[in-house]
Amino acid sequence: MAQVQYSGTGRRKNSVARVRLVPGNGAITINGLSSEQYIPFANLREVMVQPFNVTETLGNYDVLINVAGGGFSGQAGAIRHGIARALLTVDPDFRASLKKAGLLTRDPRKKERKKPGLKKARKASQFSKR
Repeated sequence: MAQVQYSGTGRRKNSVARVRLVPGNGAITINGLSSEQYIPFANLREVMVQPFNVTETLGNYDVLINVAGGGFSGQAGAIRHGIARALLTVDPDFRASLKKAGLLTRDPRKKERKKPGLKKARKASQFSKR
């Protein structure tokens, strides 16, 4: 018999996370490693599991994650977004609580592009009057 899986895609900054939820005991695997090995910061691991805390489903699902792009913070945000979207496919009734917590909105902030003649997006060289 095939096992039930729920999937969701999350994005933040330049990170994209493909998330699969499988009924289990709460193990989180990111790119083949445990979450403790992959993300060394406890506060970012806490950010990742927020959707489970909001819907009170922490420990009900094993989470298999493929994530690429960006750094730890962007990847943690993308994972959070993906888990929230996957939980919607589990039970559409979670929508109200996830939306109220702001977990279904993709964070649109990205790094601004560098402009020609400037050192960074807005940083210019020092102005010289003479």
